[in-house]
Amino acid sequence: MGWQFALKTVACVALVSYFSGQIPLWIGIDSIDPLFAALVGGGLIGLGILSLFRHKASVGGINILSLYLQDNLGIRAGYFQLGVDALILLAAFFVLPLDRVIYSVLGALVLNMIVALNHRPGRYLGFS
Repeated sequence: MGWQFALKTVACVALVSYFSGQIPLWIGIDSIDPLFAALVGGGLIGLGILSLFRHKASVGGINILSLYLQDNLGIRAGYFQLGVDALILLAAFFVLPLDRVIYSVLGALVLNMIVALNHRPGRYLGFS
């Protein structure tokens, strides 16, 4: 997928890792409604991933495979990621409380539907 994609992806992974450790130091959330967290969190993550895809970058893992399959086989990235997330969440039914799995399913649906409905090959070409 190219060296530029690889460099952008490494930078994104490094930044996500850094900010994941820093955010609890900057923001304190004593309580939050889990439904709100799932829907808004899924939406924000979906918009972030969509932005990365638009600029030919990713956060690694399944994101890279999703983009590759979309570009080479025509499989929509959001739908593929939703399928992978569904398998992961299916496994979660055996180890997590039901309410947490349901909230995770809702977050994953929001995230992946944002990507699936908005990311298409050729969509970001400029006009001249």
